[in-house]
This record gives sequence, C-alpha cells and structure tokens, in this order.
Amino acid sequence: MAEKAHCPALTRSLAPTPHVLLVEDDPELSRLLVDVLSDNDVRASAVRSAREMDGLLNREPVDLIVLDLMLPGENGLSICRRLRASSDIPIIMVTARGEDVDRIIGLEIGADDYLPKPFNSRELVARIRALLRRARGEMGSARERAKPLTFDGWTIDPAARRLHDPEGVRVALTSVEFDLLLAFCRNPGRILSREQLSESVHGGRAGPIDRSIDVHVSRIRQKVEANPRDPTLIKTVRLGGYMFTPDVREG
Repeated sequence: MAEKAHCPALTRSLAPTPHVLLVEDDPELSRLLVDVLSDNDVRASAVRSAREMDGLLNREPVDLIVLDLMLPGENGLSICRRLRASSDIPIIMVTARGEDVDRIIGLEIGADDYLPKPFNSRELVARIRALLRRARGEMGSARERAKPLTFDGWTIDPAARRLHDPEGVRVALTSVEFDLLLAFCRNPGRILSREQLSESVHGGRAGPIDRSIDVHVSRIRQKVEANPRDPTLIKTVRLGGYMFTPDVREG
C-alpha cells in the first residue's frame, strides 16, 4: 500500500496570471490541457501523482487544482480529503468514471466542481475561470461593496469572503459553499429552487440528475446548524428547494 503523504502548507498565488495545478497521470491529456490553459492566459503545471503534487505545493503557490480521481498510489478522493482538511483552495475533480456516486462522494469531501471524462476543454476553462473569480472575490463591484450580513449570531462578509461563528471564530468554506450561503442570506424567507441556486453558484450548468446543490447544502449544514440532522436554518421545502429561515441584517 502506498504511503499517504501529509498535506503540504498551501498558499495562494497573488500574481495577475493564475496558477493552476493539473494532477493527471495521462501525459497526453496533461500536455493538451497545459497548452489550452496557456492559450487562455492561465499558467498551468502538471504532475502525475500525489507525491509529485505535494512536492510542487511545497515549492510554490497555486490558485486552483484540477484533480483526476484515478491516480497511481493515492487516489483523487484521498487527496481531496486531506487537501480540504487544511485549505479552501478550489478543486475541480475529473474522472473517467461516469457513476453519479463518484461525483457525489467527491463533492461531499470538498470538491468545488466535477467534470466527467471526456470533457470539452472550453468547458474546463469556463469552470476554472468561474471558480477563480469566486476565490479571488471578483464577482462584481456590488458584491465587493456589500456590507457584512448577520444571522443567528453568525456573520458573513461578502467583500472578505469570510464566515464567522457567534464566537467570532472563522469557519472555512469552499468557494461554492460561500456563494451558496451568501445566496441564502440575500434571500431570507424565500423558497429557492435547486435551479436558482445552481445558477448562483454554478452558472446554471447542473444537469438534470446532478445532486451537487444538495451535497453542498449538506456540507453547509454541518458547519452552521446546531443539529445538522434536524436543520432549523436551512429548511428543505418538498418539491420546492430550500428556504433560509433566520432574520438577516446588514452590519
């Protein structure tokens, strides 16, 4: 059994050109994606295993990771789990497997997005750009100027993209989780369909059997609900979607 590496200390790049790390053991696909990203003003590095990934992450910062599920040694799910334990860096998981369960597991352990192989390289570029905009807080001047919102003792800051619990402790959220919670906070007491929520966090790309919104909501509940099994803040509305129940105030 391959030895599992410890998660390196991740830092984000502050360079104007974002740095994307491809963790992919298919050298031909890696070369293609590096070229495509370069043509779209994105710097890309490619590695073939968890060990190579850890080595690069210890040497230089990256802004986003495109992570293959099937890798030699430590697989993508294990890598995603340990990365997410110490970092909110955006992760897009890709795999040749087509089963819905793989996508759900990947999202449950913290992946921000998911693409099944084969995929269109333009689709990957679009998803990378969307995640990078959210991670860098570049979602438009209105969001940047927005005041912090409070609910049930919690504070969400759209400009800093941070969430603090009632004791003032920062709670880590992935980029998608943050945008989803922010959508709830901006629409308290309103039933939001999965399609509406998908539009706010995925650009409306979710397919008809995509359960990603449900998975992300479940992860948010684990972080903000006193009892995630009996949620009171984010209510499920049968045949409707979800409703955010607490009062939300500015400041």
